[in-house]
Amino acid sequence: MDDLRSRVRVAALYAGGFLGPFGGAMTASVLPEVGGDFGVSAGTAAATLTGYLVPFALLMLVSGTFGERWGARRTVRAAYAVYVLASVLCAVAWSFPVLMGGRAVQGAANAFTTPLLLAAIAAVTPKARLGRALGVFASMQAAGQTSAPLLGGLAAEASWRWAFVGAAVVAGALAVVGLPADPPRDTARPRLRSAWRPRTVRLAAVGFVGWGCLGGVSFLVALRLGDAFGLGAGQRGVVLTGFGLVGIGTARLTGWAIDRFGGRRCALSGAAVGGVLLVGVGLVPSVVAVGALWAVAGAFSQAVIVGLNALVLSSDDANRGGAVSVVQSWRFLGGAASPVAFVPLYHLDPASAFLVPAGLVLAVPPVLLLGRRRPARR
Repeated sequence: MDDLRSRVRVAALYAGGFLGPFGGAMTASVLPEVGGDFGVSAGTAAATLTGYLVPFALLMLVSGTFGERWGARRTVRAAYAVYVLASVLCAVAWSFPVLMGGRAVQGAANAFTTPLLLAAIAAVTPKARLGRALGVFASMQAAGQTSAPLLGGLAAEASWRWAFVGAAVVAGALAVVGLPADPPRDTARPRLRSAWRPRTVRLAAVGFVGWGCLGGVSFLVALRLGDAFGLGAGQRGVVLTGFGLVGIGTARLTGWAIDRFGGRRCALSGAAVGGVLLVGVGLVPSVVAVGALWAVAGAFSQAVIVGLNALVLSSDDANRGGAVSVVQSWRFLGGAASPVAFVPLYHLDPASAFLVPAGLVLAVPPVLLLGRRRPARR
């Protein structure tokens, strides 16, 4: 029985990766419907993306280190419980400010799960297989990215509020299951500044651009699908699903590539190919081609993020939880900034809203990852 419970809790480490992308993107395909319920525009409703991601990302600047101090098991279970309550508040929200408040609490709670789960996976995985383990975790995050627009879009056929009920159910189940016991720790408490080494900051900047300009622009794809091709909420959700499905399907291959070639090479390759694919998503005149290119971009976006996580977690830093927390924070800050930066640009010129992030993701990662290489295990 104890062995079974331990295996279930290890599985919960990976399943916990679902909630971050799911919570962040669950309104991406239903912005017109959310706005219509509260009498605001779809552009204003896009604040539900930012309202979740800003506290999520900002608290992750410190949540990994604090979670290491308090104990990962206790911290993560408490965070899941708060996430359940926040999701219920969103489901019953009677005004747009109440919905925004619930989204903020959702994001704050999830800040204390994602980095601690990643650090726990690294602690129980041999370094030679770390890429594959992180690839499985990334597949769960891709599942969240996939199911968020799909469930959101399908739920909107009845009510978008049902998506938040689903989030509450998943978080509640994970809280009940719990995590493996915390690994033994030395007596020194991790310090915040130990998570902010120059190498970690460079990786975090790549995560900001890589996620904000690739995985974080699903809302742009949804807007183009509606405006250029006339797709409804459910149809938009189905097309956006391809991004996550391909990410899930290629997760093991991505992990193997990282173990074989190193996180740096995989992150650079993912950024280069992903940027080119994003140009096509914004310009091609066929809805089938847009869906196909967006789906393939899911695999290369995963290569960027999993490669960065592997670079952080394969190091010998004492505060790996804090370091990966900083990288994840900047990753999701990129996602939070994306609607603010690109929705106005989309209204001015839809094509530029895709070309600008594509240019950034092509230019920035090589400068930061190749500019000051140090001998280290990748």
